[in-house]
Amino acid sequence: MLKRLRRVLIESFVGAIALGYVFAQTILHFAWVLAAPVTGYFTRREYPGIIEHAAAPRGFSLQDAVPPLARACALLILGYLLLRWLYFKPLDEEAPRAVEEQTP
Repeated sequence: MLKRLRRVLIESFVGAIALGYVFAQTILHFAWVLAAPVTGYFTRREYPGIIEHAAAPRGFSLQDAVPPLARACALLILGYLLLRWLYFKPLDEEAPRAVEEQTP
């Protein structure tokens, strides 16, 4: 079952498109790691009455970057596993055997 799924994903290029999407999302989440502390800083500065003053840090907080970093690492691992499963092992060729059997 998994061999047939792997063959379909490779031959129809759906696997390559899915890998490209996963790696693009990984890059976007790594970019968000840099943008999240800045966004959090401006949000706390714009809405100071909503956020509790004692609990909220005043400057840039690296805690804002932890969730996108975790997502980016998880996507990178998922992309690597898919890449390894799909493309590191060659496909078993069944077509040449059928041609050899027909040739006298």
